[in-house]
Amino acid sequence: MNVRRVVLDVDKGLNRPTLLELALAIERVPGVDAVNVSVTEMDMETMGTIITVEGTAIDFNILIENIEDTGSVIHSVDEIAVGKKLIESIRRNE
Repeated sequence: MNVRRVVLDVDKGLNRPTLLELALAIERVPGVDAVNVSVTEMDMETMGTIITVEGTAIDFNILIENIEDTGSVIHSVDEIAVGKKLIESIRRNE
């Protein structure tokens, strides 16, 4: 399966791993071309992030393993895109 994009809701420790350490762990995953880590919330001990990963044939299992190996916790997979090309989501008005 050609995994092209994964968006994850991830919590990490406030000081470790650093955002750079987390991004580098993700960048080492086979198939990853780009990583974006955005901070969504902070408290006394943890930092909430949204992580977007793009590439070609991203190894999903190694992606999850590398994130967890940093001590971070994955709350949810919010988006996954597979196939020959990426389709941008269209938001509908409610």
